[in-house]
Amino acid sequence: MFDRRDCLRAAAGLAGSALAAGTSWAQQVASARLLIGAPAGGAGDSFLRRVADKLRGGYAPTVIVENRPGAAGQIALMATRDAAPDGATLLMTPSTFFSVYPHTYGKLPYRPAEDFTPVSLMAYTNFALAVGPLVPESVKTLDDFMAWGRAHPDQATYGSPATGAIPHLVVAAAAHQFKAPLRHVPYRGSVPGLQDLRGGQIAAMSSPIGAVMPHLVPGGARVLAVTGAGRSGLLPSVPTYREQGVPLDGQEWFGLFLPAQVKSEVATRVAAYLKIALQQPDLVEGAAKLGLEVASSTPQQLQAMIRADSEEWRVWVKKIGFSAEAS
Repeated sequence: MFDRRDCLRAAAGLAGSALAAGTSWAQQVASARLLIGAPAGGAGDSFLRRVADKLRGGYAPTVIVENRPGAAGQIALMATRDAAPDGATLLMTPSTFFSVYPHTYGKLPYRPAEDFTPVSLMAYTNFALAVGPLVPESVKTLDDFMAWGRAHPDQATYGSPATGAIPHLVVAAAAHQFKAPLRHVPYRGSVPGLQDLRGGQIAAMSSPIGAVMPHLVPGGARVLAVTGAGRSGLLPSVPTYREQGVPLDGQEWFGLFLPAQVKSEVATRVAAYLKIALQQPDLVEGAAKLGLEVASSTPQQLQAMIRADSEEWRVWVKKIGFSAEAS
């Protein structure tokens, strides 16, 4: 069985091979562009720009970030799909496009398995389920919250940054597991939802840990559960959903991809240079400030991770009965 934690520990041999071959590889790509399906200024964009700085001069003399927002991030995917398979165009994208959307949308404009070549894991983020002042202080665990929700169905609301994304679906899965009548309230991003949480307009909010942490103040939010195969290094005292009876990891990761038909040695070369970049302490520290935990992998490990996550979400989406077209 595939173990996600093995992948997160990364492929130890890549860095040495990149350093050994770096001189011969460095000039094979004159200019590289890193695409992201989000506008400038967000956590993912800020992280990718740090990665571009580390790749510049090693992987290619020129490395730029191109923001391709629109169509819920799909414009960047399709631009990568249609690019030449020469290593000059790369894509950083969250796992949702490969593991969740194939099961929540009846039809997608891209084929996850056929249109892209996996390169490497880059970082991952876990989601926190936070409750606010609407929920009594006596509620301290996921089980407590679900019991409170069953007893107070009119108040049992939870927000998330977007309908059909992992923060929404992981709480829906927990509610299904605990048979609790929670009602989802979608927001455009985490900020307005967390503001409503602290104001008592909603009972709970499911958001990236990095977005929740500034609100963990007396009288503000408190976290009951986090996603992930193991506890987050950012909130090590908070148990995971899995520890609390929901057999779901629910982790979002960011991966690097190339167009399909690229030669395998190109993907291996990119992964090697990326691993070196991701080992730099200043990049790791900067990522942590954005709520991201850095990790790398081989292309083969990332492919296995996609398959495992996709199967996990196939099962849970079916249990929940969620459809993006019906929402």
